[in-house]
Amino acid sequence: MTPEHYDAWYSTDRGSWIGETEFRLILELLEPERGSSVLDVGSGTGYFTRRLATQGYAATGVDPDATMLAFARAHRTGAEEYLLGDACRLPFGDRSFDYCVSITALCFIPEERAALAEMARVCRRGLVLGLLNRRSLLYLQKGRAGGHGAYRGARWHTPEQARALLEKLPLGLRRVQTAIYLPSGGAFARRVEAALSVLPFGGFIAAVART
Repeated sequence: MTPEHYDAWYSTDRGSWIGETEFRLILELLEPERGSSVLDVGSGTGYFTRRLATQGYAATGVDPDATMLAFARAHRTGAEEYLLGDACRLPFGDRSFDYCVSITALCFIPEERAALAEMARVCRRGLVLGLLNRRSLLYLQKGRAGGHGAYRGARWHTPEQARALLEKLPLGLRRVQTAIYLPSGGAFARRVEAALSVLPFGGFIAAVART
């Protein structure tokens, strides 16, 4: 999938709703102060990095794919930075950022615990992971038999596995919540999203650990 094709999905009616729902949940759980520095690990085309920058955060995206980075740089808002880097060997010193986010990137990194340890190393106040939920309608549609489309080769977690990933981190408060219960994104799916928010079956897992 080309960067142009991937990023264009967020401009569709369904993609816009999913992206906005995920972004709101990330900010709700992480509660970063405006002006805080935020590292987006596995930033890809920069969708979430751009969103952070437009919300007033000092956002930096890091990704190992030079093609994705070139797209992100070409579409920057003017406030964010993009750097080439490996999640398992982040090119930053200890506690370089206030917060760290990583949205579904960990699902494609074989050494997930090494990457998570690096994220914890470079942030001072907290981090949030966006993961794919194995206990969801989205998994039944897109995740089985190796995955389809953008989900091909992805690792799907359960909410319990997401919480276990956070337990070894040197951060205090931990919380796991899911979203995107009906991934069709239609009018009915949007109406019932809030009503289902207490259930652990949304296709998107947000797992946060912070001080």
